[in-house]
Amino acid sequence: MGKILDPKCKMCRRAGEKLMLKGERCLTQKCAIVKRNYPPGFHGIKGKKRLSDYGTQLYEKQKAKRTYGLLEKQFRLFYERAKQSKGDTGKNLMALLEMRLDNAVFRSGLAQSRALARQLVNHGHFTVNGRRVDIPSYSLKTGDEIKVKAKSRRNMHFKDLPEKNKQYVPPSWISSEPKELAVKILHQPSETDLPANISPQAIVEFYSR
Repeated sequence: MGKILDPKCKMCRRAGEKLMLKGERCLTQKCAIVKRNYPPGFHGIKGKKRLSDYGTQLYEKQKAKRTYGLLEKQFRLFYERAKQSKGDTGKNLMALLEMRLDNAVFRSGLAQSRALARQLVNHGHFTVNGRRVDIPSYSLKTGDEIKVKAKSRRNMHFKDLPEKNKQYVPPSWISSEPKELAVKILHQPSETDLPANISPQAIVEFYSR
């Protein structure tokens, strides 16, 4: 299985904004965007180049890939699925990405980052509707219930989560029960629930060339 080996902080610096790839670290002064808010490279700070239409489209596509931690082949498959669905392809694409199991675990506050959520899912710590699921790309549906396995509650990561997540407010399409370490999918993400820093229209234009 392919892996993304690029340093996470460099991916944020290339994007020019926080992609929240390192969880809580991204909210501290140690964040690379706070310390070195310019693209990585040998020559240090340089003026930003004006992007062409193609460059802008590529930039948005790469940003979305890095945000959700996907390789090109995986991302393209999601685009093809969105294209075959009814409605706006760009919004369909973003909704499909949001409804991935690893993303739902992250959005619900059960993991500090999508990378950690992916690792926890791979290690088999979660059940969906009572069945163990260890596939991060598993597509959730309305009404699905995600729970931390009873055996996994003793894991150091989950031990203090109920207390930590008391004040956490998940997006509107997710219902979370911190004490039970349980999550329910209420409905598909609406347009207001989708990430505001990604332009799905630019991604559609990139693949439509």
